[in-house]
Amino acid sequence: MQTIIFLGSNKSGSSRDAIRAASDMGYFTVLLTDRRKWIKQREEFPDVHQMVLMDRLLDKEKIFRQLSKINNQGKQIKAFVSFIDPFVSLAAEISKELGLQEVSVAALFKMEDKTRFRDELQNNPVTPHFSICLLDKDENELFKEHVKKLPVILKSPVSNGSKDVIKANSKEEFTEAVQHFRNQLGQDPLLIEEFIPGPQYLIEVLVHNSNTTIVAIIEQEISSMNRFIITGYHMPARLSKHARETLNESIGQVMKDIGLSHGTCHLEMRWTEGEWKLIEINPRISGSAINQMILESIGISLVKETLKLHLGEKPDLTPSKAEYVSAEFITVETQGRLVKVTGKNKAKKIDGVKMVYVKPRKGSVLTPPLSMGDRYAYVLASSSDPLKAKEIAKRAAGEIKFYIEPL
Repeated sequence: MQTIIFLGSNKSGSSRDAIRAASDMGYFTVLLTDRRKWIKQREEFPDVHQMVLMDRLLDKEKIFRQLSKINNQGKQIKAFVSFIDPFVSLAAEISKELGLQEVSVAALFKMEDKTRFRDELQNNPVTPHFSICLLDKDENELFKEHVKKLPVILKSPVSNGSKDVIKANSKEEFTEAVQHFRNQLGQDPLLIEEFIPGPQYLIEVLVHNSNTTIVAIIEQEISSMNRFIITGYHMPARLSKHARETLNESIGQVMKDIGLSHGTCHLEMRWTEGEWKLIEINPRISGSAINQMILESIGISLVKETLKLHLGEKPDLTPSKAEYVSAEFITVETQGRLVKVTGKNKAKKIDGVKMVYVKPRKGSVLTPPLSMGDRYAYVLASSSDPLKAKEIAKRAAGEIKFYIEPL
């Protein structure tokens, strides 16, 4: 029985889309998960043919013990993959040790830590000014040593989804941010970067045998400028010929410098003063609605083509359609316990709406957004006109209401 094993997954989004794609491709799917409650919700995972509960997904020895059991069940492992942090490079390393299709393990490992990829790309022109510091001095000394110009961005090297990313506009805000990170990180390094103004774009990239393809360029709307919560995505992004040409050159050089010759990643970049600057890079497709968005816009399932890359097959990245697609995400303004959600069916009925997703269940505690994980619903809409797609998504999102009772 030909089998694809997934190391971790979220309940929805690109990582779950990948499991569904593997099932649709005719593979037996095995999910190694540390989410104990999913065992009780087993009926909600029909695309997961076998679910294995593990206490630590980063424990390589335990993973190999599970793989031995799976082999003894007569299952033929064809791919071992992960689509979520922080397991991507570990899955690639295990895949290599199993004698499966190799991807660029070292490059994926560098991308999993912000200090590692910044060091690797420090001489690349897309890299903004940055500084890596230890929190072993007081805030005044750190400010003098590492801040040349305000505002600055402070980041945990291993955060994702905008968790632990703070903008400091003043010395006082810098001090508060350092105190926050001191509590979070202890003596671990802190990354300090110059703030880059300008519009921000999400770029999805697949590299097959050293051939780099930019699969999607998506414009991002950022609603919270201190925590960088993205609440709008618009594909395809409308760029000038010059911006697009320089983006192709920049991406190609980044892939070369970081050593990604076989694998996937996504980058967040800003177009500022006629040049591109790299904000983030991650060793996987972006999560949440992005795979569905690409599918609705150009007809490509990027998770499926990524699986083909891991299976030793040639991905097909030829667009089969051309639609403008917008995604609008919904957050809440106050903390409380969810009583009910209304408007989902009304939103679905609006012409042009392709998907409506609401994440929390009744009784969940909701909070104002401090990370991308605090976005609680989204609407996906498409049209042949970019402004129309955006208008439909915003109108449909406006129908969805969260009723919250204070804690």
